[in-house]
Amino acid sequence: QVQLVESGGGLVQAGGSLRLSCAASGRTFSSYAMGWFRQTPGKERECVAAISRSGSSTDYAASVQGRFTISRDNGKNTVYLQMNSLKPEDTAAYYCAARADVGGRYYVTRRLNEYAYWGQGTQVTVSS
Repeated sequence: QVQLVESGGGLVQAGGSLRLSCAASGRTFSSYAMGWFRQTPGKERECVAAISRSGSSTDYAASVQGRFTISRDNGKNTVYLQMNSLKPEDTAAYYCAARADVGGRYYVTRRLNEYAYWGQGTQVTVSS
């Protein structure tokens, strides 16, 4: 029902910044709460940031609070993840995801099992 394509990953030095973008196809982007997840080998995929379908509510994992900012532009069908003060432990494959249910305009969640649509992932590597 929605197709997602991430971009913007790459290799950066610790303390640097990177901005990820997720472009959605279709005409229903504004109906979905969105999230950014990351995964490393041997670890469970976890949500680092989420945003309500209107963009008015956000939720962050404690590990990235104050360093990452999620935002969306529904007019451009795009969600962003601005990553500042990057650390080597931020190294992971990052995935954009859309929630399975429409929900309310202010609803936001970081629960993995509430998301159903996924991008292909983009690799972020932070060197020390």
